Amino acid sequence: MGSWSEIFQNPNIKNRGISGDVTEGILYRINEITESQPLQVFLMIGTNDLAQGLTKELTFQNICKIVKSIQSQSSKTEIIVQSILPANSIYSLFSGHTGNTVKIKWVNGMLKDWCDDNEIIFVNLFIHLKNENDDFLNPEFTYDGLHLNGSGYQKWANVIRPLIK
Repeated sequence: MGSWSEIFQNPNIKNRGISGDVTEGILYRINEITESQPLQVFLMIGTNDLAQGLTKELTFQNICKIVKSIQSQSSKTEIIVQSILPANSIYSLFSGHTGNTVKIKWVNGMLKDWCDDNEIIFVNLFIHLKNENDDFLNPEFTYDGLHLNGSGYQKWANVIRPLIK
């Protein structure tokens, strides 16, 4: 839901995220992205997969498939893989998401290692958006425990700003 072109004051930045989307959805539509041969793709996906019962292993494997598909269809595109964001049950909403912290951290750890092994940039957003003393989404950055508010998107933007070309 981030208005990235507005946040970065750049009309060339497009948000192709779809609320409620899963890795299979991206894999199904990947050529809609790669046909334009973008300079960069910032990928952040996975929380809905876990909330819908997909295993952490399959979630991780599907994210890797997305990256490999982008690489094979748009070889000059730089891919930046971003960690799955934390969630917080503070508002008693999205229980399917907020109970997945251990799985999210596992996928994020696997993604970091896989990206390191494959010379792909990995950005750990989780550590920037979590509470200081636990692994839950900082209430300062959310309006419902799952989705980010303006402050959350600004924090995210500040993390990735140095990577944007």
